[in-house]
Amino acid sequence: QAQLMESGGGSVQPGGSLRLSCATSRYSVRFGCAAWFRQDPGKERAGVASISRDGVETYADSVKGRFTISKDNDKNIVYLQMNGLQPKDTSMYYCAVRPLSNYCSRVPADFSLWGQGTQVTVSS
Repeated sequence: QAQLMESGGGSVQPGGSLRLSCATSRYSVRFGCAAWFRQDPGKERAGVASISRDGVETYADSVKGRFTISKDNDKNIVYLQMNGLQPKDTSMYYCAVRPLSNYCSRVPADFSLWGQGTQVTVSS
């Protein structure tokens, strides 16, 4: 059973935008690290963006300037705003949370709580 629930995926044309949401009712994002990852079939899961308990954001080079991670501590939701989408961004996107942690990264092994994923497809 997924501990986190992603939504907001879909199909868009190149240059379009999507906003992914990740909600959890059991774990607070206020005091932990949250991150977004993506994974293609047969490939390893790759970190896209992370946000620490203090709101410090990090991004993979491939999405810098186009994607923005944010969180709503009161609603326990983490967002990924994706602008300027390109076909290379097509992937399954997952959110992950590391509760009660000062440490934050984009390394999959550092996270134990995962959503089931939401598909993003960018094509003309």
